[in-house]
This record gives sequence, structure tokens and C-alpha cells, in this order.
Amino acid sequence: MRPRVLGFVLWSLARTIGVSLRLQVLNYEQVLERSRQGKGAVLVTWHGRSLIPANVFNGKGFWAIISLSRDGEVQNHIFRRFGFRIIRGSTGRGGIRAALEAARRVAEGGILAFTPDGPRGPNREVQPGALFIAQKAQCPIIPAGVAAYPRALLPTWDRYMIPFPFARGAFIFGEPIEVPQNLSEEQLEQLRQQVEQAINALEERAEQMVRSR
Repeated sequence: MRPRVLGFVLWSLARTIGVSLRLQVLNYEQVLERSRQGKGAVLVTWHGRSLIPANVFNGKGFWAIISLSRDGEVQNHIFRRFGFRIIRGSTGRGGIRAALEAARRVAEGGILAFTPDGPRGPNREVQPGALFIAQKAQCPIIPAGVAAYPRALLPTWDRYMIPFPFARGAFIFGEPIEVPQNLSEEQLEQLRQQVEQAINALEERAEQMVRSR
């Protein structure tokens, strides 16, 4: 199946599921306000939880980095249908160029939706890219946690989450995390762990919300 056709099929499924969810979104106003004011930010959550963010960000004109692989070509068509503006590149191909372009877009006031453990993992481990982009753009990282229940977890490296239709969903944004200039390697590692822990804590809170309702 051609990437454009497969992308349309998967977008249709993702959008159908997304509009059926009983979704609670917390602290999203800070993101929208930054966007209105032309202040950039790097939004981060795990690769395996991207279906709900894609639906929430539908039509907002946020930026996303999509790999140059064949799978990335399918994702390119999916995310364009969700209204994202796309930068192509990944760890293996065009990564530095993509990161620099992303930093420029964020510095100009764009909002970048980023999965810091993607595109190939390790799962739930923040890689340096998000910190690099935020530092170059002099804009904060905003962590987020996502959950849905009931749901299926696919047998993929990222345990990709697909909510059941009409499932309960939660999408929670945390406090901005600044990435100062001229950090030492030790300070960068501490900040990387802080971002990782923030995403995990927000996801745990989201899990509690969808299971208690």
C-alpha cells in the first residue's frame, strides 16, 4: 500500500478514535497562550502515547519532526492531515539539520511536539535532542503525560497505546522546564533526568485519572 493511502487509512482510524474519547486535558491553556503570544516551546511526551496529542493538537499548526524512513513517510501523511507542519530528519539521517531547523522554528515562536525517546528508543528514555533544541531556541521544555483506559498496548518497541473507542482519556501538561545556556555535561544529565521524571510523574497522574473515573 502506498504511504499516502496507508497514511489516510491510519489517520482516519486515529481521528475516529480521538473524537470518541471522553478526554480531560489539564493545563493546556499555557501552551495555547504561548502560541498566541509567539513564544516557542518544546512539548514532550513518550513516543508510544502520541495518538491523543495528535488529536488534541489537530489543526493548531504545531511543528513535528518526522524521520526520513518509509515508516516516516507514512507518518508524514498522517501528521500533515492532523495539521502539523513537518520537519524531516531522524537520528540516523538528517538529524542535526532537522534539530537545527526545529530550534529555529521554536525560536521564531513555533510550538514543537516532540517524542524524546523516538523514533527508535530506548523506550521512555529522554535522548539529548529535546534539550538541544530547547537550549538553542532559548525556549522551555513542557512535559506532558498521557493515558487512556481501556486501551490496547501494541507489541512494538514503544508499547504503542491505542485507546478503545469511547475510552476515558487524560492529557496533562506540567510546568515549563528551562534549559540554560553553557551547562556542563553533568548539569545536562541532571536536566535530562528531570525531564524524564516529569513525563513519568504526569503519566502516572493521568493513569490514576482514567482508572478512577
